[in-house]
Amino acid sequence: MPETTAARPAAHSPVALLAATPLFAVLPAEELNQLARTTRTRSYQRGEVIFRKDDAGYTLYIVVSGAVKISVSSYEGDEIILAIFTTGQFFGEMALFDEEPRSADAEAIEPTEVLTVQRDDLIQVLERRPRIAIIQLLKVLGQRIRATDELLQDAAFLDIPARLAKRLLDLAEQHGEATPQGVRINLRLTQQDLASMIGARRENVNRALAYYQSRGWLAKSRGYFTIMNQAALRHRALP
Repeated sequence: MPETTAARPAAHSPVALLAATPLFAVLPAEELNQLARTTRTRSYQRGEVIFRKDDAGYTLYIVVSGAVKISVSSYEGDEIILAIFTTGQFFGEMALFDEEPRSADAEAIEPTEVLTVQRDDLIQVLERRPRIAIIQLLKVLGQRIRATDELLQDAAFLDIPARLAKRLLDLAEQHGEATPQGVRINLRLTQQDLASMIGARRENVNRALAYYQSRGWLAKSRGYFTIMNQAALRHRALP
């Protein structure tokens, strides 16, 4: 019998969000429904902290709407943005499994709603599916390690304009929307945000952005960047 419209979960229902998350995507429907019943939603305003580095970590978060930045800061206040997560993406999984404190800060950069999964509830589900747990955990952790390795390689081998070009392209791939002008990055980003993402000073990022804009490769309007020439930025992102 064909599935009826009423039987389909809403796009942002707990079950649908869990099913779209790589860590849980392979779980049977019964397990997804059981885990979904244990979840809760929380809302945060722009600038509100979700957790701080060194906090105890017993919760995994899935972004329902909005955006969250993961960052670390030096004692002098310099910030490095490690990642930005938007709708359907998850964060906070590392502390769940190694039982160590949080390794970074998480802050809402837009009004944000998240779905929370508690460690004990997650472990109960994964213990019933140990093979799935091992395969999915290794895959997720491998992706996180690759992303960290790439950041280190970029810092070592690319100059600031190249790192900026590469990060803009990455942001467009993850958060972009095609428009008649080009690919619009659907995040409000300041020059300081971009500088924090690539480990550079704002002044240097400003010069690189001005160059890209003068060449017609990039435009900014109302806080949003649009990539108008992806091929040129890809070439500039090369070592």
